[in-house]
Amino acid sequence: MAKPLRIALAGLGTVGAGVIRLIETNASLIARRAGRTIEITAVSARDRHKDRGIDLSGYAWEDDMTAMAARDDVDAVVELVGGADGPALTLARNAIAHGKSLVTANKAMIAHHGLELAALSEQARVALKFEAAVAGGIPVIKGLREGAAANAIERLYGILNGTCNFILSTMEDTGRDFADVLAEAQAKGYAEADPGFDIEGTDAAHKLAILSAIAFGTRIDFASVETAGIARILAADIAQADALGYVIRLIGIAETDAADGTNRLFQRVQPYLVPFDHPLAHVDGATNAVVAEGNFSGRLLFQGAGAGDGPTASAVVADLIDIARGDLGGEAGAPFSIQVAEMEAMPPAPSGHRLGRAYIRFVVADRPGVLAEITAAMRDAGVSIESLIQKGRAETEGDVLVVMVTHEGPESGVREALRLLDGSASLKEAPLVMQILGD
Repeated sequence: MAKPLRIALAGLGTVGAGVIRLIETNASLIARRAGRTIEITAVSARDRHKDRGIDLSGYAWEDDMTAMAARDDVDAVVELVGGADGPALTLARNAIAHGKSLVTANKAMIAHHGLELAALSEQARVALKFEAAVAGGIPVIKGLREGAAANAIERLYGILNGTCNFILSTMEDTGRDFADVLAEAQAKGYAEADPGFDIEGTDAAHKLAILSAIAFGTRIDFASVETAGIARILAADIAQADALGYVIRLIGIAETDAADGTNRLFQRVQPYLVPFDHPLAHVDGATNAVVAEGNFSGRLLFQGAGAGDGPTASAVVADLIDIARGDLGGEAGAPFSIQVAEMEAMPPAPSGHRLGRAYIRFVVADRPGVLAEITAAMRDAGVSIESLIQKGRAETEGDVLVVMVTHEGPESGVREALRLLDGSASLKEAPLVMQILGD
């Protein structure tokens, strides 16, 4: 058997500890599948004395994690610290500069600096692997890079954040409102103490930008992802969606768009109404699911645990097994399936001309003429209304919820209608717009 793959591990949180447990528990199986053993030689974390439930005495400890990249007894570095910049990025750059392969679960770093790191890894002829950065233990990156490699991906979409999916599906099951369920998610460890990255859609947008680059061969463009979160969704929205035949899910969607003759990339993360009969409507709890539509393969569905120490550690160690086998991702390494120099820089696609149906919820004053004002704005903007429902809001005396579903039309029409209503004294808060997911 070949000499061991020696790794240094930075970050000993739940995932880092999970990686150690997995390598120790399945050592014999991993060695047989990788063709050699995988051995941890050095570790690093902020608190050396914290009890993590694992024995670290057999590993060298580095107080400065960025120094691990220079160790002679390290072949590959695993970065599980997190953060787009700072020590994580320094470690990543140092590892590649010292000829070490890099495995990371850091979706923020890859979304912001992935192209730089990929170009460096290609030049150094070392691997850059980040399966664990998207959808936890689901092998969606490997599925796109390898299983669907012969296909032109026409559309990519899915549920990319387990925290939001847990919150929305729990609201659906219990009828409770957002703040109450968020507190439960935090108590169960599904949401951070500061849940902003999750509930505002940023985490899902990081993942979508990474998947878009792999699926479409485009340069990562996180800044162009249209992003909206779930904090404004009410229990009343969940109930009304159910009555109409839908569930609400935070969906990331990406596809190429050549409507104006220029090949552009459309990327969006926002809550969608999903029909009961769509596969994503049945994805509950902290589960993730990604749908990729290939021109020959048809619809591919990747579904499973999107977070947690076990699933994420599984993805990290799978990347290490690939490295142990000598897989750099192509002859000279291509972390995004295509060499960085050949990745296309697509401008962002405008969304105004996109055709679809929309759910619009207004909170309005309970007085005569309000409905006429809203419908007049829709008429003047060329928006056709399919259904309109008005209900009192028990928790706020004098306020009324007005919900409408539009017929199919360009998104620009809804935006124009809301522009016409902007500043109206009848509206108690900004309207909430959610698109309806099509086939």
